[in-house]
Amino acid sequence: MRRFARSTSGAGSMRVEANGIYLEVEQSGPADGVPLILIRGQGSQLVHWPKELGAGFAAAGFRTIAFDNRDVGLSRRCPAPGVPDSADDILAALAAGADLPKPYGIEDMVDDITGLMDALGIERAHFFGISMGGAVLQQLCIDHPGRVLSATIVMTACRPFTERAGEGREALLALAANLLVRDTSQPEYLEAQIAEHGLWGSPGYPMPEADIRAMAERAWARGVDAAGKNRQVLAILHAPDRRPGLRQLDLPCLVIHGRQDTLVPLEMGEEIAAHIPASEFHAIEGMGHIITPKLAPVMVDLVRNFITRRA
Repeated sequence: MRRFARSTSGAGSMRVEANGIYLEVEQSGPADGVPLILIRGQGSQLVHWPKELGAGFAAAGFRTIAFDNRDVGLSRRCPAPGVPDSADDILAALAAGADLPKPYGIEDMVDDITGLMDALGIERAHFFGISMGGAVLQQLCIDHPGRVLSATIVMTACRPFTERAGEGREALLALAANLLVRDTSQPEYLEAQIAEHGLWGSPGYPMPEADIRAMAERAWARGVDAAGKNRQVLAILHAPDRRPGLRQLDLPCLVIHGRQDTLVPLEMGEEIAAHIPASEFHAIEGMGHIITPKLAPVMVDLVRNFITRRA
């Protein structure tokens, strides 16, 4: 079973101790720039950020910080005693009526980020979080508003996953079955990455298959395993309802969602913006659930303009 790969970190990469674990981190842009921290979605790594996104933020003067979340890439694996992390074992436990196990929660991932900030000497930062990373970012804003200069919340939701699944154990089983993954070979992983772009990519900003494959090869070389991804799934399935906390926020928040997002419906993004006082909402035509190189400049412009006006 694949658990780790030897570090292939390049220039600007480092391993940082944070919240009792280590995270793989890459920085770009001016060292004295205002920090902008990027938070990835479930199962993905920092190499899944388009280079055009980081370069655009760096060119705008931000000290841009990307990292592998716990349990993916070159960051620490976080198994929990007594918590199954194989898809078959988790589904069997649920089918038998057991409570959904929890290896850690998104609140722990929030603590990873504040620990990372402390390690890098950052008191406050701008944030850009997508999908699961957008959920983590919402919780960060609720729990640690004093660490946030602004929040850009992208392609995510604020209500619990279990509420979105529907009522009853069968609905929870179906949701878990759709999210959990199994170990694969490298060729299978590459084909799955290409298939994901077809299912929930950004049709108005397509990414060539050769580029998807090259990105997937970089991710595989760094470390891909199903157990870590599944533990992240369990964490987001346990994520709390963030709507009450969002109503109390007094922070500059930009909410972005794709009109063609087939994984997280557009109304989920609209709901986030509706709960955050004085937030701004942008729905992007042609955007799905993946930020591609062609979409990156749109994101950079929206964030830069928002921060210039609001933060």
